[in-house]
Amino acid sequence: MQRKAVVLPGIAAVLAVLVSGCSAGSGGDDLLADSKPGSTAVAAPPGKYRSLPEPCRSVGPKRLKEMLPASPALTTEQVEQLYAGKADPSYDADRRVGCRWKSETSDAARLLYVGYERVVSYEPAVSDDDRAEQVYERQLTAAGVPATPATALPTPSRTPSATASPSGGAASPPPAAASASGAPSGSATPVLGSRVLDDLADSAFLDDKLGAAGPTAKARTVRIVFRTSNVIVTVEYTVQSAQPGVVPDGEETQARALELATGLAERIGG
Repeated sequence: MQRKAVVLPGIAAVLAVLVSGCSAGSGGDDLLADSKPGSTAVAAPPGKYRSLPEPCRSVGPKRLKEMLPASPALTTEQVEQLYAGKADPSYDADRRVGCRWKSETSDAARLLYVGYERVVSYEPAVSDDDRAEQVYERQLTAAGVPATPATALPTPSRTPSATASPSGGAASPPPAAASASGAPSGSATPVLGSRVLDDLADSAFLDDKLGAAGPTAKARTVRIVFRTSNVIVTVEYTVQSAQPGVVPDGEETQARALELATGLAERIGG
């Protein structure tokens, strides 16, 4: 006599659920699907740069010699060490690196720093570029630099007045006066203060600081910070006069720092 299998109602229900679950859908992919329709999150795009330049090699020898003249008293080996620079300690060369140079001559001491920071966002909804812009904005605020670009204003031309010649002859007008910056009358006066730069990389500012007034030697430090995609670059150039009371020329110091920053922006952007 054959025995008929007896299936309890509770076990039958469990088997029915398992069978329907295995036969429905394609399996593993369904486990990754979001249970809320329409809530699929789109990750922000990564930054353009995944690595950083070697900082001590990012400035060419010609530019270094212009910004950091070597003393004639130095030996060939000492000059090579001067222009080789000294790299900052770094635990992650793909995130933050920097290099420093220093020269001393009879007229002044000069220091140069170039630093790179690659910003990475760990929030899926915030891109690396947006996070880098936030870091840049914090540095701009901390420096106290006005957020709007400065513009050069034309120097008002002066109307020459007639002056009598020593011999009593006909009066002749004096030559046109030059502006305080050396620019001809009527031309644009260079803007030399701390300011936002609207023609360098994605965003940039220049911070010009002069040492306290007094009988001691004065130092001028020009710092330029610019952002290109998710990398922030800092150029800091300091000139300290060797003679008390002598103020380093602001136009020349800024021009040299700007030339270097522009070159770095073009190189990293290329």
